[in-house]
Amino acid sequence: MSRALLPKHVSAVIKCQKDPLKALEMFNSVNKEDGFKHTLLTYKCVIEKLGVHGEFEAMERVLSEMRMNIDNSLLEGVYIGAMRNYGRKGKVEEAVNVFQRMEFYNCEPSVQSYNAIMNVLVEYGYFDQAHKVYMGMRDNGIAPDVYTYTIRIKSFCKTRRPHVALRLLNNMPSQGCEFNAVAYCTVISGFYEENYRIEAYELFGDMLGQGVCPNVTTFNKLIHTLSKKGDVQESEKLLNKVLKRGVSPNVFTFNIFIQGLCKNGSLSGAVKMLDGFMMEGLTPDVVTYNTLIFGLCKNFKVEEAECYMRKMVNNGFWPDAFTYNSIIDGYCKLGTIQKADKILSDAIFKGFEPDEFTYCSLIKGLCQDGDIDRAIAVFDEALGKGLKPNIVLYNTLVKGLSQNGLILQALQLMNEMSKNGCSPNIWTYNLVINGLCKMGYVSDASKLVSDAIARGYLPDIFTFNTLIDGYCKQLNLNSAVEVINSMWSHGVTPDVITYNTVLNGLCKAAKYEDVIHTFQAMMEKGCVPNIISYNILVESLCKARKVNAALEMLQEIKIKGLTPDIVCFGTLLTGLCGNGDLDGAYHLFTRMKHEYNISHTTATYNIMINALCEKLNVSMAQKLFWEMGDKGSAPDCFTYRVMIDGFCKAGNTDSGYNVLLEKIEKGFIPSLVTFGRVLNCLCVNHRVHEAVGIIYLMVRKGIVPEVVNSIFEADKKEIAAPKIVVEDLLKKGHITYYAYELLYDGIRDKKLVKQTQKRFKPAIFVTELGGDIENGDLSIMFRAFQKPTSTLKSSESFNNKVGINEVPG
Repeated sequence: MSRALLPKHVSAVIKCQKDPLKALEMFNSVNKEDGFKHTLLTYKCVIEKLGVHGEFEAMERVLSEMRMNIDNSLLEGVYIGAMRNYGRKGKVEEAVNVFQRMEFYNCEPSVQSYNAIMNVLVEYGYFDQAHKVYMGMRDNGIAPDVYTYTIRIKSFCKTRRPHVALRLLNNMPSQGCEFNAVAYCTVISGFYEENYRIEAYELFGDMLGQGVCPNVTTFNKLIHTLSKKGDVQESEKLLNKVLKRGVSPNVFTFNIFIQGLCKNGSLSGAVKMLDGFMMEGLTPDVVTYNTLIFGLCKNFKVEEAECYMRKMVNNGFWPDAFTYNSIIDGYCKLGTIQKADKILSDAIFKGFEPDEFTYCSLIKGLCQDGDIDRAIAVFDEALGKGLKPNIVLYNTLVKGLSQNGLILQALQLMNEMSKNGCSPNIWTYNLVINGLCKMGYVSDASKLVSDAIARGYLPDIFTFNTLIDGYCKQLNLNSAVEVINSMWSHGVTPDVITYNTVLNGLCKAAKYEDVIHTFQAMMEKGCVPNIISYNILVESLCKARKVNAALEMLQEIKIKGLTPDIVCFGTLLTGLCGNGDLDGAYHLFTRMKHEYNISHTTATYNIMINALCEKLNVSMAQKLFWEMGDKGSAPDCFTYRVMIDGFCKAGNTDSGYNVLLEKIEKGFIPSLVTFGRVLNCLCVNHRVHEAVGIIYLMVRKGIVPEVVNSIFEADKKEIAAPKIVVEDLLKKGHITYYAYELLYDGIRDKKLVKQTQKRFKPAIFVTELGGDIENGDLSIMFRAFQKPTSTLKSSESFNNKVGINEVPG
């Protein structure tokens, strides 16, 4: 006699079955067994199996059958499971329908049902609806429990109100609910999310002081908030606290730390953490490797990422789609398509099927590389292999075509989209509009916007901002303003980027009064200016010679809670120097670091040095020039040119000459104008041998007219090149005729040339060159480079301001 089939046997088989439809088939087949009848247990198991796998139509059919066979008052647990499964798949409306049908089918919802639907609503941002559910629960006389309060706390934190969440947390004991780690950590996460680091850390300490310690799962959720911000140090502080209370990190904890390290660019730290896994007795998983590989690829260390993929395989883990796609995308962004192809070929050989992300990465990389034909071939291959046409794939190719100026092909592709069952969206239009504007065809872009509107595609903020930017770059400001006015009629509110674009256009067009009026209108419309807005306003005021008004903006910027940046100070320095107020410029220059904690850059030094040299205050310019290196701002080509020009104008030939040689030693190539200035000064001072040495140095460094490179015979080239260089300098007006005559005679004087090649005497007449200069090694020359005493008298008021009267020799 066979044993009777019991509901517990059926439910056990359903739970073990991986395929939900096979589980349903088995569930239906047992009805044919004599004497067997489904119970709440079997119904619940199959409904859960179908819901978890997203088979909702089948799930609803079983729910209907269950209602007819089981007492509905017992079905709350099933309904809660259905709501949660709908929620996991983002089907919020369906979850709400389940909740609302409970009472209709005589199943009175308890606090657990209310909690389930509120949690779904909060997770997907339906905060007002969640609050209404809460109020309905209270109206029905159902008391909230600890989970209700935790969900409410999460709602306040997600709406950026952590202080309100904290008040609710503190009220929990008075409502008969004990503190729990989940509620605490939710509030702490809310504080960290809004950058209230001190409050968050103190609350974490209070939680532990109350004897409430999170388990490792709750703790992982907390540090994941910090990980997304790349704040690993704060995570370490929290980890050290819970370690003392016996919480042991698991592999997920380490994965989160690796994610945080990759986020803030600490790749060496992430690598060390992975290598230290074994020391902690933990085994990294696929997620661990994928997190590190993704971080390395994002920071353009794709070859290192590929090495870790091989290590991953050696340790018994198979790369998945995320692994392959990360590396393929990384190589495509680097422009090394061949390596991406190799990875893809190997992956396909191992069973990987390219997906939408794979093809999009390849198309982007090929378009970036200018290989449009192959990008189109890859697109066709994707569709040919059965990939369903979708908006992301089409937009990727449309973007590539538009960026390469192939607007007609992009428009043709847009027309094909609809035929393939994939309609373009406004972003498709935006990509082509952006391409047209970058090519200067703004009127055509405007027509395309009109076409999009006629086809029912409403333009968004990006559409209008792109069009406005195109008009402003052409200084067609009237059309730009017309576009802004039309935005309101389409229900689009101009944002700070819109106004900044127009402000910048007005500033470039020298319409400084309009800049001020537009800035005021921007604030009247409720659009809050950012630092870029203020930078444009400051630039406009400086160009209008209203430098004092521009300086007053510094205070307004601080009042608005913004911090002036290096661009703002650079503009102000330029304005002060342009007005001849070097005292005021130097005062602001020193205030930058002390008052605003803004470090100087090469650009700010250049502004000051250039202004000082123009006023022939070379001694002060020289002081700043020496200071740059000590402050971590290396002189650039412009700095050297300005210093050389300043020295030459001041008649300080030695310093101008030595700075020229230093410039070449640092790897900068001086302009012909700069060479000409130094050569003229040397020739005026009858230092022809050094001037001739510079001509030969130019030849050796390849700073010669193109005609020299057409001379293939070395002997002829060696003789002709110096003469050609000198003639070219005269022809272009870089040297005087007097200097030309001396140089021409000098390079023909074999005795002088020989002397120049054997012994080269710079400003202090001690530097041995010999074969070093022929090898391009100028280091010996600079051992003799000294800080020469300036022969110029500086402005007394300026020098008294900075506390020096003369630069020491």
